[in-house]
Amino acid sequence: MFVQTNTIQALKGYFKSRLNSQFSESELNLMLKEAIIQRLNITRTEYLLCDDKLLSESDLLFFRSIVKRLLNNEPFQYIIGTTEFFGLELITDARALIPRPETEELVKWVTDEYDVSDSIQIADICTGSGCIALAMKSHFKNASILATDFSQDALNLADTNAKALNLEIELVNSDAISNDSLDSIQENSFDCWVSNPPYIPYSDQLEMAANVLEFEPHMALFVENTDPLIFYRKISENALVYLKPGGAMFFEIHERFAEETICIMKELGFVNIQLRKDLQGKDRMLKGQKP
Repeated sequence: MFVQTNTIQALKGYFKSRLNSQFSESELNLMLKEAIIQRLNITRTEYLLCDDKLLSESDLLFFRSIVKRLLNNEPFQYIIGTTEFFGLELITDARALIPRPETEELVKWVTDEYDVSDSIQIADICTGSGCIALAMKSHFKNASILATDFSQDALNLADTNAKALNLEIELVNSDAISNDSLDSIQENSFDCWVSNPPYIPYSDQLEMAANVLEFEPHMALFVENTDPLIFYRKISENALVYLKPGGAMFFEIHERFAEETICIMKELGFVNIQLRKDLQGKDRMLKGQKP
């Protein structure tokens, strides 16, 4: 037996002793809580009073496998298969990036810009798990949401999430940097475009955590060092075609390329361009308006 007793309290001690060199105490507490709640199907209130609860041998083996996978740098969200984003529980696996808190901040900016009852048309370009599109649909009940991605695997995951949440969005397989990938949609028809495209140059890999590099899809992360803003240029060009006059383009951006991205939008003709920082104080979000 790898724990002294089969109580949750003993499990917590084992979990922390094996992983305290790799994670902070707050991270460990959060992962333990989510794993225990999911495995035992208990409420968050019950979790607060469960230290003396007895675990079965299969439960203990399940938690030991989590520890082994975490030690192998696998992201916790992929291990338990879900993550929370903007109040939604999303199925999460290696077909798409794990939704990040800074992307929630981008969604919040968009939801603050329109009335909740507006019947608006929104496109989410490079949707991945569908997190942005589904957050938009959950907030704007009357909106029509189009979500595009080049990866059919990611679109399948987004579709699974949409069905699990009973939220209706339109999913389209589309290459964001292609000239003709959106020929089927109507020009001048969207109120808002939102995108969190690939924006990390391959040269940044040395600065990145192993759990990201080894498990998350590189297609959704990286761009060539020679043209790191290719997605912003092409998506902005397309947005000017498909947005209504006065429509808005929202981006999540690389903190180091804020000025360059602003220049691209200005040169293409966007007006009223705004830059916002995320909660970490990093330049992270841009908004521009079609004249």
